[in-house]
Amino acid sequence: MGIKPIDLEFFNQEGKNVHESIVAASKRARQINEDIKIEFNQRIEMFATKTESETEENDVNPDQLKVSLEFEKRPKPTDTALDELLSEKLGWHYEVKEVPPPAKEEAADESVEEEE
Repeated sequence: MGIKPIDLEFFNQEGKNVHESIVAASKRARQINEDIKIEFNQRIEMFATKTESETEENDVNPDQLKVSLEFEKRPKPTDTALDELLSEKLGWHYEVKEVPPPAKEEAADESVEEEE
């Protein structure tokens, strides 16, 4: 498999941070990989009707082999995630967590009451 170069100038032109883009693409690649795993396991389970005692080590189910070859021909999750990022189908945002202001007034009121 060859290495696919990526033009990093794309990120500089758009004003995006290269490191943030890499993190977003890697998280998306993990999501895609998980989806592929789930789909693969669901399709293989259809062929797993034999128990371990019935099968031999050299016994290969041609249907399982066909499914495995189909999944091997698919594009890699990293390539898919990078394509989504470069075609601007993938975006990200920061979660804004509201931090409640410290309750200094309540603590001051309690200490005054204790002194009296």
